[in-house]
Amino acid sequence: MNRSLRRTSGLAALALTATIGLAACGSSDSDGGSAADTSSSSPSTDSMSSSPSDDAMDAQAQTFGAGCASIPTSGDGSFNGMATEPVATAASANPLLKTLVAAVGAAGLGDTLNSAEGITVFAPTDDAFAAIPKKTLDSVLADKKTLTKILTYHVVPGQLTPEQLAGTHKTLEGEDLVVKGSGEDFTVGNDSATVLCGNIPTANATVYVIDSVLMP
Repeated sequence: MNRSLRRTSGLAALALTATIGLAACGSSDSDGGSAADTSSSSPSTDSMSSSPSDDAMDAQAQTFGAGCASIPTSGDGSFNGMATEPVATAASANPLLKTLVAAVGAAGLGDTLNSAEGITVFAPTDDAFAAIPKKTLDSVLADKKTLTKILTYHVVPGQLTPEQLAGTHKTLEGEDLVVKGSGEDFTVGNDSATVLCGNIPTANATVYVIDSVLMP
């Protein structure tokens, strides 16, 4: 009986040793697989180094004027958002230019502006339109021919940089538009509209936000 007990105990010890050995091997294999998986799923240095905010910083960095503080810091109406869209679409997302966008729509100029290759747009704010007597503004908005004449007077071929801005420029309307000033201080047209925020990039245009509506 003692001999049988010793044999049973020996077999049990051998089985326990084998089980521990197999468990250790399984743990080693599992750990190795986890390390490999972690390594392969980690983002590369290249992907971590690129940042979408770089474009936003570049778009805002080239602008100037106290009025730029009123431009949203994020979303479609921000500098970065406008930089990725053609000018009429970009303006439609900007909360400062709602009346201008409505006027462009009434004149049917949205597609024309969006498809233009390289233009400069002097964009009156909502406050600029609000300074016009309501009866006069409503009359103009209802007269497509007059409205088109006024709006195209705000557009100049070519994307003018601040260094190129001062001078006399032929508008899409056909008449000349005079811009005076230098640095970050500019007035536009005979009514001396002031540039509030300048050198705003869009996909196909450069925008200068102004505080008055220009009249040809």
